[in-house]
Amino acid sequence: MIPSVGGIVHYVSHGTAGGEYGRECRAAIITQVHDSDPVPEHGVPYIGLFVANPTGLFLSQQVLHDPGKPAGEDTSLCYGQDYAGGTWHWPERVQ
Repeated sequence: MIPSVGGIVHYVSHGTAGGEYGRECRAAIITQVHDSDPVPEHGVPYIGLFVANPTGLFLSQQVLHDPGKPAGEDTSLCYGQDYAGGTWHWPERVQ
């Protein structure tokens, strides 16, 4: 799939440095697609996001896609996959 403005994706929060809060998947709306910028080696462009958090809103530009990897017992973030903080991925239902 190719990201487009208005699409819904998941954004992964960074969590806190001290570990009080871990990484979490959040709902996000694509606000821009940087397909004229150099595209990373996996071929999915950077995107800008409007992220909905339980405590407020977050805006971010040039967010990198993470295809994910199988999660371990203590690292599962979303549908049994592990994703890096500060990245986006497709919700499982649309992959």
